[in-house]
Amino acid sequence: MIYYKTPEEIELLRESNLLVSRTHAEVAKVIRPGITTLQLDQIAESYIRDMGGVPGFKGYRGFPYTLCISVNEHVVHGMPSKRELREGDIISIDCGVVKNSFYGDSAYTYCVGEVKEEIMKLLRVTKEALYKGIEKAIVGNNIGDVSNAIQEYAGRKHRYGIVRELVGHGVGRQLHESPEVPNYGKKGSGIRLKKGLVIAIEPMVNMGRRHIEQLADGWTIATRDGKPSAHFEHTVAVQPNQADILSTFEYTEAAIKSNIELSEVI
Repeated sequence: MIYYKTPEEIELLRESNLLVSRTHAEVAKVIRPGITTLQLDQIAESYIRDMGGVPGFKGYRGFPYTLCISVNEHVVHGMPSKRELREGDIISIDCGVVKNSFYGDSAYTYCVGEVKEEIMKLLRVTKEALYKGIEKAIVGNNIGDVSNAIQEYAGRKHRYGIVRELVGHGVGRQLHESPEVPNYGKKGSGIRLKKGLVIAIEPMVNMGRRHIEQLADGWTIATRDGKPSAHFEHTVAVQPNQADILSTFEYTEAAIKSNIELSEVI
């Protein structure tokens, strides 16, 4: 069943998603070679709780951490650990919170130091594909219009592998609500989009082929061919003329810029 949100509920969802966005920024400040993914997770959990929220992923279906942190060929659902980040890595960080009984959910793929240009292109295209999908998240369109826009841009135009087994989703009082939002599909297919629908749109794009596998930890999803993967996600509310993006990358990208400038000074 699809649950359409009132304007008041959308504002509560915005508050949750802005907390997610600010948490990303706190983590972005310290991403550098030598830091462990577990340290990033601990920073995120402390910040979320200090801001009056609760980590949305911790305990969800038994997941034991605040963040999903996926390095290089890991696509999503990576588990924080004592693994130290290295120059040239990329890490996809997916963060969720609960505040005022509503979830926030957003993901961003970060560079660790200097990253190869071909990998930088993968990140740029994946983020651009996210916004191509968001452009279609308006009243009167269909879910398939969102899905097709992502597929056409990242898959057909840029020839990357689009993960099919994992999808975006509705967001509200539950982390995963109906409907599912695939990153591939046909224009005009799927449900008709109506005002008040809140969905997480999240392209997962592989440099190589689309095929994935689950690792032995039972959580981490990796590319089968071992090539890098990128993941960007926003939570948006469907509106008549333009989607209302409830999360933001503004804080994150300001923190990344400051981090780069500081490293150059040092």
